[in-house]
Amino acid sequence: MNLKLPSKWRVLSDHMHADCRIFEVHKRKMLRESDQKEGEFYVIETNDWVNVLPVTSNQEIILVRQFRYGTEGYSLEPPGGVIEKGEDPILAGQRELLEETGYSGKNPKIIGNVFANSAIMANRCHFLMLTDVEKSADVSFDPHEELETVKVPIGSLRDLVKSGEISHSIGVNAIFHLMMELEIG
Repeated sequence: MNLKLPSKWRVLSDHMHADCRIFEVHKRKMLRESDQKEGEFYVIETNDWVNVLPVTSNQEIILVRQFRYGTEGYSLEPPGGVIEKGEDPILAGQRELLEETGYSGKNPKIIGNVFANSAIMANRCHFLMLTDVEKSADVSFDPHEELETVKVPIGSLRDLVKSGEISHSIGVNAIFHLMMELEIG
């Protein structure tokens, strides 16, 4: 078994290749330290994200169903969105939950985070759990948002993932972190 780590790459230059409103594509010229081999790579730079895991007092989780432009289909997933520059992930998650579902809750806690896709992206997604969530306001969608709020028993999450009903990769990861936090097998 080879225990030697692959060689690191060092950034020689970094230029914005495209500004796509919600993200930038950067072209990076990099150097592999082990053999001085150079390569050009494209990296997506964007703000961090937050996924919210809102748990009711009845052990249900609030999810949203929305149309996703990339897959041209519907996705059942935790509410969430973009963390604005300088914004605290907890405050961003509470804001997104209220805007998308009209729910708010107690005991906010970051239960994990992951790189969105470390092969081509530089950002993270943070997972915020809230408890005792209740409907407290009307929804306030962004101009291109239209979501259905869905309440499901926490005990059904495994089956929803297994069946493919929940298939958004970051949403599945958020649910995994919730199950670890709640110590659900």
